[in-house]
Amino acid sequence: MAAKGRMRRIIRTARSLPTVLERLIVVLEHRYTPIGRFRPGAFEGWGFLWQPAILGFIALSLIFAGSCFVESPFKLALPGTWFFGVPASLAATNLPTSETKLMISIVLTYGGLVLLLRVWMRLAEVVKLHAGAPDRALYFIVALWSIPMLIAPPLFSRDVYSYAAQGEMTARGISPYIMGPFSLGSSPFVDPVDPLWGNTPAPYGPLFLYLDGLIVRSTHHHQLMSTVGLRLLELAAVALLAYALPRLARALGRDGGEAIVLGALNPLVILTLIGGAHNDALMVALLVTGLMFATRRRLWLALLFCSLAAAIKAPAALGLVYVAWTWVAPGGNERVARLREFPIVLLGMIRTRLRLLVAGAMVSTVTLLICTHLAGFGFGWVKNLATPGTVRSWAAPATALGMAITGLCHSVGIEVSMAPILSVTRLLGLLTAVGLSVFLLWRAQTRGWVRSLGMSLLLFVVLGPVVQPWYLVWGLIVLAASYQGREHFWLLALSITSPFLGLPGARDLLSSLVHAHLILMAVALIILMGALLVPLGRWTQWSWPEVDDRLERLGLTTDLPTSPGKAQ
Repeated sequence: MAAKGRMRRIIRTARSLPTVLERLIVVLEHRYTPIGRFRPGAFEGWGFLWQPAILGFIALSLIFAGSCFVESPFKLALPGTWFFGVPASLAATNLPTSETKLMISIVLTYGGLVLLLRVWMRLAEVVKLHAGAPDRALYFIVALWSIPMLIAPPLFSRDVYSYAAQGEMTARGISPYIMGPFSLGSSPFVDPVDPLWGNTPAPYGPLFLYLDGLIVRSTHHHQLMSTVGLRLLELAAVALLAYALPRLARALGRDGGEAIVLGALNPLVILTLIGGAHNDALMVALLVTGLMFATRRRLWLALLFCSLAAAIKAPAALGLVYVAWTWVAPGGNERVARLREFPIVLLGMIRTRLRLLVAGAMVSTVTLLICTHLAGFGFGWVKNLATPGTVRSWAAPATALGMAITGLCHSVGIEVSMAPILSVTRLLGLLTAVGLSVFLLWRAQTRGWVRSLGMSLLLFVVLGPVVQPWYLVWGLIVLAASYQGREHFWLLALSITSPFLGLPGARDLLSSLVHAHLILMAVALIILMGALLVPLGRWTQWSWPEVDDRLERLGLTTDLPTSPGKAQ
C-alpha cells in the first residue's frame, strides 16, 4: 500500500509539473517583461497580423545575416557549398578566424532565434484564445518567414549535402543502400558530406532516393544546384503541409488558423525543414495529407499518401497502422461502446480492423514496390534504419542513460564497454515506446486517433536512440491539429527549446565577450537583451485571457493597471 501511495504521489507530481512551469513563466513575464504593463483588453480583430509577420521576418533576417559571415559556425565553411558566406578558395579555409566577425555572427543568430521564438509563442497564444484567424493572412506570414531561410546557406546541419551525394549515387547507378557517399571518390559531391556519414548507407525510403536522383539529373550533376533543388523540394513540402494541416484540424472540429501557426509557422519547421532542407518535411507533409483524406472518409487516398510518406522515411508507417485500425463505418462508435458487453461484437470488430490492416498493408506494399522499382535499388533501406543510432547524444534519454551508466561504472573502477550497455538501454527505450504506442492505438477511439498518432510519433523520437530537433516535427505537426489540454504547453515547450539542441557557438560567444573590446561587448549585449526584452507591440495583450485567473491565483493582479493599456 505504501508503494502504491508513493506511486500516486509521483504521478500527481508529474501531472502538476506543466501547471507549475506555466505559473513560473507567468510570474517571470509579468514582472520582468513589458507584458506586465497592461491588463488584457477586448480583442479587436486580426488587423494586427502584419506586426508579428514583420517581427518574425526581422528575426529570421538576423539569423540570415549571421549566416552570411564566413566565420559563422552554423553552416559549412567550404568553397562552393553556397553562393555567399563561404570561403572563395580551399586555401582560405586555413586562414585565421576573425574573433570579431565570429562573435557578430553568433550574436545575430542567437538574437534572431530568441526574437523569433518570442514572436511565435505570443502569436500561438493569441490564436489559441481567439479562433478564426484568416488563412490567407497566415499563408502570407508563412511565405514571408520562409524567404530568409530560402536564401540562407543550409543551416544547423550538413544532411542536405549527404542527400545530394546520395542523389548523385542514384543517378550514377550506385546503390546508396550498400555504399556510402565516399564511394563517389573525388566527386565535388563528396567534400561537403559529414565524415560521420561518409561510408554509411542511406536509411531513406525509395521514393526519396528516386526524387533525389531526379533532382541531380535535372541539374546535370551540379552539386550546388542539386542542393538548391533539394531545398526547393522541401519548401514545396512545407507548402503542401500548410494546405493540408488546417483542413485536417477543421475535420477534427478545431481551428484551422491555430493549426497553421502551431504547424507551418513553427520555428522548427522554418529553421530545420526549410533552413536545413531536411527530408522530414516531405515525409510529414505527405503523412498529414493522408490523415486529412482519412478524416474525409477517403480510405484509399489516405492509405496511398501515408504509404508515400513511409516511402520517404519509415516512421510514417505508423500513420498506416492508425488509419487502418481506427477506420470504422458510420455507426462504428456505437459498436465500440458495446464491446465491453458483447465479446462477439469485439471479435467482429477485431476481424474488421484486421481486414483493414491487411488492406493497408497491400496498399503500402504496392506503393513501396512501385517506388522501389523507380529507384532501382531494392529494399536495402530497411536494414539501414538503425543508421541514425551511430550518433551518441545526451539529448536522447535512452542513450543518455547508457552513457551515464557507463560513466558511473568507470568512476567506481568497473571497466565496461559502452556499446553493450547502449544496446540494452536503447532496446528498453524502444520497447517502452512500442508498449505505450500499442496502448494509445487501443484507446485511439476514445482519445482521438490523430492525437494518439502524434503522441506515438513523439514517443518513438524521445525514446529512440537519437533525438534531433527535426525528428520532433513528426509528432508536433500532427498534435498541432489535434492536441488537448496540457499538451499545448508541451507542444510550445518542445518547439521553443529544441532549436537549441546541439546548437554551436554558445561557448565561442562567451569567450568572445570576455575578450572583446568594451564597445563591441556593449553592442553585443544590447542586441541579445533587446531580442529578449524588446516590446513586441500592443497585440501581445490578446495572448492572455481578458480575466486572467492564473494571475489572480498568483496574487499578481494588484500590481497591474485596471484598464487596458499599451505595452511600452
